[in-house]
Amino acid sequence: MRKSCSPRPLLIALLLPALACCCALLPGTGEAAATVESSADGFAGVTPGLALQFPRDRGSHPAFRTEWWYVTGWIETDAHETLGFQITFFRTRPALQDANPSTFAARELLLAHCALSDPRHGRLWHDQRIRRAGLGLAAADESDTRVWIDDWRLERVAGEYLASLAAADFTLALHLKPTQPPLLNGDSGFSRKGPALRSASYYYSEPHLLVTGTVKRSDAPRVVHGEAWLDHEWSSDYLASDAVGWDWIGINLDDGGAIMAFRLRDRSGGTYWSGATLRDRAGVVHTLSGESIRFAPQRYWQSPRSAVRYPVTLSVELGERRLELAPLMEDQENDARLSSGAIYWEGAVTAFENDRAIGHGYLELTGYDSPLKLGR
Repeated sequence: MRKSCSPRPLLIALLLPALACCCALLPGTGEAAATVESSADGFAGVTPGLALQFPRDRGSHPAFRTEWWYVTGWIETDAHETLGFQITFFRTRPALQDANPSTFAARELLLAHCALSDPRHGRLWHDQRIRRAGLGLAAADESDTRVWIDDWRLERVAGEYLASLAAADFTLALHLKPTQPPLLNGDSGFSRKGPALRSASYYYSEPHLLVTGTVKRSDAPRVVHGEAWLDHEWSSDYLASDAVGWDWIGINLDDGGAIMAFRLRDRSGGTYWSGATLRDRAGVVHTLSGESIRFAPQRYWQSPRSAVRYPVTLSVELGERRLELAPLMEDQENDARLSSGAIYWEGAVTAFENDRAIGHGYLELTGYDSPLKLGR
């Protein structure tokens, strides 16, 4: 039985990053995607042939409807506990209201989700926030990664990321150090999400971030170390009406390589669109799409709270490779109806190939409760 989730009247049943997230990769350099076409509703459009420029494109892109910075990772405490963590900041423009001179006009909304997968306690600790941008309460900087809501923040300082979030049941204070150049997904950062050219995003990833810091729950802060993955994506027409949600993986391979793969699902549960990026240990990048990618559920878990069923164990075929994904724990459902309006499964997973563990990362499963509507 699948339980239907009513959308929050305030917003969108939005993004997620894990995405969030999705598509393939080719390296690119050049000038920023500053000159953009506008869509019919006045938001900036994503167009091919415009290369990304860093650090500018690490920052916010307010001309676009939706955007997210999404960090997931595996960490270990000094007591040898294994934990998974998720930090996501969303920026969305619910409508174009630039003509409204009021300081209180909601020109942008900032949302954030954070979660801690804790197999020892068998639960997912999670929290969420939403604020109107401005008044010093929430903002996303345009020049580089610096996004915050109250005392929750993710920012890039001297080439490295700092994340600080005091949630209701836990606190994260993490330092994330890049070890590899960004992966530009799709065609030099232009990431297709469907057959229509307008169904696309600008999208890059940063695999293999070295993580140090502390995690505090009910006890004293514990020192942690591990590895993470960051996605940054922005769009005005992300999800076509024929797509209801997505399955996405970001895997840091033990040999130094990285795998990102996704499929957007149609209303029958089949694949609407798919893409993948594989970077090997030598740094060579391969892109896949279409028939060379296949997501196949192996085992479902049903949430005792929402009654939604998620395929928490998956096989993923990428060309000649076949991965088996197993969750750190089954219950990694995130109920974000008070902010983004959606329920989704966001979980730490181990990747196996030929019955051998080859890496760790995250699996995101969205739209299994009800179809997502990004910014509509």
